[in-house]
Amino acid sequence: MPSVLDRITEVLVSRFGVEPEEVTEDTTMRDLDLDSLALVEFALVAGGEFHIQIDDEEVGAESSVKDLIALIDSKSAVL
Repeated sequence: MPSVLDRITEVLVSRFGVEPEEVTEDTTMRDLDLDSLALVEFALVAGGEFHIQIDDEEVGAESSVKDLIALIDSKSAVL
């Protein structure tokens, strides 16, 4: 089963044209040049991928992939 990092990377690559090698745990959404509209789309797509609700304000330009992993893990643990 792919890790949360692998699944986030797949979303970023397939939906936003990010190169896989650009995605590390320390990469921020700003580093990936995702604008505010892309962040909203990412929240929707990632929420669907992980079967959780991610609110728009939970994903910002300064959010790192590590932050997103922690967010997803915490919301998934509630299920």
